[in-house]
Amino acid sequence: MSGGNLGGPPTVAAGGTPPAPAPTRGRHTGRTIGRTLAAALLIFVTVVLVLFVVFNTQTVRISLVFADVRAPLVLALVIAAVLGGLVVGLLGAVLRARRRNR
Repeated sequence: MSGGNLGGPPTVAAGGTPPAPAPTRGRHTGRTIGRTLAAALLIFVTVVLVLFVVFNTQTVRISLVFADVRAPLVLALVIAAVLGGLVVGLLGAVLRARRRNR
């Protein structure tokens, strides 16, 4: 055999110390896995939302305090979800402010 170390013990450098080990790639691998999972989650949520819109196209009557409105079911559900999220967010903000003032 000529020209190298194929599977034997590590070569010793001229100063008598073995060469430094190659840097590990654990940190970059974690980022790659995180990005892959985020992309997969984004695709999944997008598909679910598209299916939600496709299957909820019928028009429904919404009775408000001051009027009756006809709108697509998906629009009514999205508005209800946004209003619910706002209520939860405001309640959380009020509770955090009360805890800070104690």
